Amino acid sequence: MLTLSDGAVSAIRALTAQPDLPGEAGLRIMAQGEGEPMLQLALADGPMAGDHVVEEGGARVFVEAAAADVLADKELDAQVTEQGDLAFRLFDQAGRA
Repeated sequence: MLTLSDGAVSAIRALTAQPDLPGEAGLRIMAQGEGEPMLQLALADGPMAGDHVVEEGGARVFVEAAAADVLADKELDAQVTEQGDLAFRLFDQAGRA
């Protein structure tokens, strides 16, 4: 199952703390395309039917069923770039030990 780094937990908590989002809000990861799908991230009010829910440290990630297999052995990380943008990256869990 997808895991979250401390950086991802902090970033997701900050993003979902917006006053116009409900307390159940999280980051949703969806697969786009066939074969080697591209992944799309979006804020969501809550999980959709069939989503896998990952909760760590108060951060919630909703993984679309079609993306679950791709993300099964991954860790989501987030960092602020030199330009001040938030960037999410995926790593193999085995490679981050």
